Amino acid sequence: MASAYTLRTTDETPASFNLARLAQSRAVSNDIVGESSQLESVLQQVRRVAPTDSTVLILGETGTGKELIAREIHRLSNRSSRPFIRVNCAAIPPSLIASELFGHERGAFTGALQRRQGRFEAAHGGTIFLDEIGELPMETQITLLRVIQEREFERVGSSQPISVDVRIVAATNRDLEAAVADGTFRSDMFYRLNVFPVYVPALRERLDDIPPLVEHLVDRFSRRVGKAFRTIKMNTVEILQAYDWPGNIRELQNVIERSVILSEGDVFSIDEGWVKRELRRPRTTAPLGISIADREREMIEAALVESEGRISGPSGAAAKLGIPRQTLDSKIASLQINKLRFKSRRNGTLAMPQVNEADRDVD
Repeated sequence: MASAYTLRTTDETPASFNLARLAQSRAVSNDIVGESSQLESVLQQVRRVAPTDSTVLILGETGTGKELIAREIHRLSNRSSRPFIRVNCAAIPPSLIASELFGHERGAFTGALQRRQGRFEAAHGGTIFLDEIGELPMETQITLLRVIQEREFERVGSSQPISVDVRIVAATNRDLEAAVADGTFRSDMFYRLNVFPVYVPALRERLDDIPPLVEHLVDRFSRRVGKAFRTIKMNTVEILQAYDWPGNIRELQNVIERSVILSEGDVFSIDEGWVKRELRRPRTTAPLGISIADREREMIEAALVESEGRISGPSGAAAKLGIPRQTLDSKIASLQINKLRFKSRRNGTLAMPQVNEADRDVD
């Protein structure tokens, strides 16, 4: 019989299983689940900034749970009893986004049959969450900049200023510094938003959160379909921790929901073929921490050579590696890579990494 992890049970009846129960998930609020040091670091920042009215910029890849972090900031703030209004800036047509954010007067444009309240007015006293802020058109950025600075705006078709008391939380999966360099995002807008940045790490950067997340998601989806699972096959968690998760937690949710539907009996398992094609790393007997660090160092240094030490921008090392600039900066620091050694010299030749005399072999 295959070994299995024990799922958390909701009743008080003790039961015997092959192994000790799966690590109990720590649900901080709603669907924020995990116990990794990386997640705890994020939540410490959330707890510190939440009681203030400071603008927060949440950074991270798609599917990492940026909206959940925004909601947690609102929940822990002094505005928690007031509205939390979410705006997906990427989902609103450019021609309508000003009306959506600031409202409009009757007759302001064709189809404006009556006065309409905008999202900022609806969020008065509370928090407005501007998701995918990096997708805002330049002309809307100019208008929004004034709202952030002066806390007032005009409805479309009106010249009457309206004062508003809102806390602004924004989020993006884009490298905004690179967007500023490209001219697609205003620098003054970036600096207004980047008061308190919070980086949400990708799921592959916090593998310790996968077991409690699996437990939490299996429990949620099994309740929806009327199933009851008591155990998880041992290799299921190992397979999930080996996968790279390009879609992050959102992708994990999809895999778990599909598996809940297809699993039979009281043992939960997944089809290895769903994630096998993109396994994050092979299983070896060598120390994984050393091999992964060495491989990361090689890739980062190669990208720094190509980019001549530049980190951000379209030709920077972060873009070449396909990761956010903040992630690359963190990895450079943790691997103690001196990025200045890769800067171009004045004569146009590349400054390659130098070997320290202390590192040379002694004859």
